[in-house]
Amino acid sequence: MFDLVEPIGVIPYSADEPHEAMFALGFTNYWDTYFAGRAAPLGSSVPAEVIHALFYNFASGEVARHIPSVWSTTTPEAAIAARQQGCVNALRRILGELLDTSSFPRAVGLLTKAATSAPLEGRPMYAALRTLPLPEEPLARLFHAASLLREHRGDGHIAALMTEGIGGLEAHVLLALDMGIPATKFGRIHHLPTPQLTGLIESMKARGLIEDEETFTPAGRQTKDRVEALTDDLAVVPYEVLEPGELDELIAALTPLAEKLVAAQDRG
Repeated sequence: MFDLVEPIGVIPYSADEPHEAMFALGFTNYWDTYFAGRAAPLGSSVPAEVIHALFYNFASGEVARHIPSVWSTTTPEAAIAARQQGCVNALRRILGELLDTSSFPRAVGLLTKAATSAPLEGRPMYAALRTLPLPEEPLARLFHAASLLREHRGDGHIAALMTEGIGGLEAHVLLALDMGIPATKFGRIHHLPTPQLTGLIESMKARGLIEDEETFTPAGRQTKDRVEALTDDLAVVPYEVLEPGELDELIAALTPLAEKLVAAQDRG
């Protein structure tokens, strides 16, 4: 399900139209649009420290460079609307004729059923997104459902990381090595001040998680695998509301959509 839902959920970050819609509000850089778009369901009064805690994987001070200043450019309501419309435009362009198939409305209905079924406890970002009304337009509803499932999974991923004692920046190092990228070259942390990045790597070496900036220790590899396995386990709950036949139907309906979205990312 991750492979089928994630290509829809990442549309705000993988297509041009959402960026254009957010820039039209007055933003001039990507990270302002990221924080305005993702934090909007939390409202404009939540302090940067709280969003830093909820998002988990940003270096100290990074969130505060954008929150609350983004709310001097636009409102949470306008950010939500612009992000949603940009994503709808992108999905319509990429999916094209697939939207006219008989399976598309069923995919929207079943994905929404799953996305709105999970308990809220311990899922702060998922809970925030659940406070928003369900869009009426089918493509908007599809994106919203995928976003709910993505935030639900993200909340569980943070729980899995905390269970293993892995901090947000450490998670980026483990992901970089898992992808075969040296930690010092990885996009989400390569910009850190050299002393901070060096200290991060040295700390993880001392903990026995990595041998160097490119290599897991056996213990580090096992830790990463446990985090991912627990993340998967914690992400199952929304789909338990579906009957086996409905789940099979949802998988069949989402597969061509996901394939086309992934292909569009590859071309991009």
